[in-house]
Amino acid sequence: MEFLGWLIPLGLLAVLAVWAVSQYNMLVKLRNAVEEAFSTMDVYLKKRFDLVPNLVETVKGYAAHESGTFQAVTEARSMIQSATTTEEKVAGENMLTGALRSLFAVSENYPDLKANVNFMDLQRQLQSIETDIAQSRKFYNGVVKQMNNRVEMFPSNIFAQIFGFKRFPFFAVADEAEREAVAVSFA
Repeated sequence: MEFLGWLIPLGLLAVLAVWAVSQYNMLVKLRNAVEEAFSTMDVYLKKRFDLVPNLVETVKGYAAHESGTFQAVTEARSMIQSATTTEEKVAGENMLTGALRSLFAVSENYPDLKANVNFMDLQRQLQSIETDIAQSRKFYNGVVKQMNNRVEMFPSNIFAQIFGFKRFPFFAVADEAEREAVAVSFA
């Protein structure tokens, strides 16, 4: 009978230990999923990063006096190369997105450039990569949301704090102008 008295507390302790291990493992699984999602996105960002110099050189041949736009693209690429944290990389990628938008706006002023086969091919490649980046950002942000919920919600937040799990940053639009509606004109 005395043996049964110890069995209940040991059983509760075993259940609590299994639950604690599952909480820890879930946090590890989500952290790894966030890192995988960022790595996947990073592959597409690298493809875009490598494509940009060719695009700039093609546009430079037609629009040599647009140095401010070229400088913005160059600065954004430098910022990405020197980034050491996820936040810095996100900021650099957002800066590059804005600079590329300006570069394509400049190209609208040069009909010969818009007809250039190399430019058209680079633009098509970039559009495809941008679609892949958008999808991977969406996936990354979804996984980050799951991780951040676990890090902040009770009771998993206790384990997150004990074992040093932190929130991850979302990949968000940095330039408020990008949130505004785009004017479309077919004139």
